[in-house]
Amino acid sequence: MDLQPVVDRVVAGTPGVRWSISVPGRAEHEPGRRLRTASIGKLLLLIEVARGIEDGSLDPGELLSKDPALAVADSGLWQHLAVEALPLTDVAVLIASVSDNFATNVMLARVGLPAVRLVAARLHLHETELLDFVRNKRASHHPPTLSTGAAGELAGLMQHIARRTLLTRAVSERMDTWMATSVDLSMVASGFGDDPLAHTATVRNKTGTDDGIRADVGFVGDQAYAVLANYPAGDTWLVMRAMREIGAALS
Repeated sequence: MDLQPVVDRVVAGTPGVRWSISVPGRAEHEPGRRLRTASIGKLLLLIEVARGIEDGSLDPGELLSKDPALAVADSGLWQHLAVEALPLTDVAVLIASVSDNFATNVMLARVGLPAVRLVAARLHLHETELLDFVRNKRASHHPPTLSTGAAGELAGLMQHIARRTLLTRAVSERMDTWMATSVDLSMVASGFGDDPLAHTATVRNKTGTDDGIRADVGFVGDQAYAVLANYPAGDTWLVMRAMREIGAALS
């Protein structure tokens, strides 16, 4: 299906939504627009972890412990589990699969924001950043949002993972394995018809959700996509329906 008319129709039909969309070779809308992306920035943390494992600076079996000072609510499973420490690679899987906020903060405390910024610079990203730890509440002295991104940059990242050219083949393969565990196929990927709990042979993706934010980036085969939306309160249903429409046309 010709995808550009679908994207144009979605954008025209949602005048209150700020979109950044990129499906390389098929469709785009404001691919360089910087938007708030909620948990999408966790991908940069995972890339730095994968890089560290592959170059030996991180031990995949290192036990990372729950730190009450890093606890945060909302998405995730670790906050509900009795286990107090997990291997570093298991913490990464929690981040990739259920966007685990507690796991994210524990991993970020281990790796450090400066290292994440360095890998983003190495990847020549300008609009896509992880700005902070996950917080229950953001005070005036905190960064105003968890992460930002532009669809063009994020679709490019997805292409590199799909083609095994993200830093090294080993880093790309590790990211592919982690992203295959994502359980959130509610947005663009809802149009693919895959089982949210068993799709390791098909879609890889990462989503971001917050008030007024929906974002989904990933790839199916070698077809990458990134669809980001910032919108006024009350438009969630409209945005979700539009993202599903794009996914159905993409698949």
